Amino acid sequence: MVCLRRYSLMFVLAGLLVVGSLGLARAELPPTTLTGDEIMRRAAARAELSVNSSNRPNYEYHKHTVMEELDRKGRLKEHKEKLYDVEVRAGLSALSLVQVNGQPLPPAELKKQQERDAAERAKLVDAKPGQKGDNRENFLTAELVAKYKFTLVEQKMVKNRLTYVISFEPKSANLPIKSVTDRFVNHLAGTVWVDAEEFEIARADLHLQNEIELWGGIIGTLRRCDFSLLRIRLPDGVWFNSFSHGIFEGRKLLEPMMIKTMSESTDFHRLALARN
Repeated sequence: MVCLRRYSLMFVLAGLLVVGSLGLARAELPPTTLTGDEIMRRAAARAELSVNSSNRPNYEYHKHTVMEELDRKGRLKEHKEKLYDVEVRAGLSALSLVQVNGQPLPPAELKKQQERDAAERAKLVDAKPGQKGDNRENFLTAELVAKYKFTLVEQKMVKNRLTYVISFEPKSANLPIKSVTDRFVNHLAGTVWVDAEEFEIARADLHLQNEIELWGGIIGTLRRCDFSLLRIRLPDGVWFNSFSHGIFEGRKLLEPMMIKTMSESTDFHRLALARN
C-alpha cells in the first residue's frame, strides 16, 4: 500500500513537471510584431514568387483521390477512386489518370488520356515564368488574401517548426463577385497555420459560413462545406499539398446531396533537369 501511494505521488509529480515544461516551452516561443494580415500578405507573396521562379525544382508524385456521394439517409450512392501520376514543372502541374476504381483504363480511353497527357506535358515544357497554368500547389494569391480579415491567435510548434496560427473571416458580407468561384470563397472562414520561417501554408481548416445558391437556387444550393488541407515540406525546402478531406452538403436540383472527398499525394521524386 505504501509503495502504491509512493508510485502515485511520483506519477503526479512527473505530470506536473511535464505540464510545467510545456508551459515553459510555450513561454519561450519568440514574440512577433507581425499581424495576421501582414503574415498572410507575406504568404501570398511567397506563393507568387514560387510560381514565377524558374529555379523551382521539378517533381513527380502519385495522387490518390476518393469521391463518395450519399443519399438523404446517408447510404452510399456512388464511390469513385482515381489514381494519377503528377508532374510539376516550373510550378505548373499536369495529371495523368492511371486507374479508376483500382482498374487500368480501357484501351480506347487510355489512348485519349495519353493524347491529353502529351498536350499537357507540351504546355509544361513551353511554360515560361509567370505563365498561367494549373497552379494547384499554389492556391494562395494576393487577390484571395484581400477578401479576408486575419487574426493571429497564437504561435505553435508543428513538426518541429514554428508556425503562426491565424483565424480568418470575410472582410464584408458583400464582397465583390467577379467569377463563379467568388460566390463560394466570399463566404469561407476558418484557421490557417503558416510556417514562421518560410511563410508557407502548413495546414488549413475551412468552413462555409452561409448557404450558397447556384444559379439562383435553380441548379442547387450548398449548405455545408468543411475542408481540411495538410501540406508537406520536402528536404530541399519545396512544399506540396499532401492530404485533404472535404464534406459538402446541400441540394442538387431537387435532390438532397452529400459528397465526401479525400485526396492523398505520396512518393515525391525530384525530376532530372531536361537537356536542351
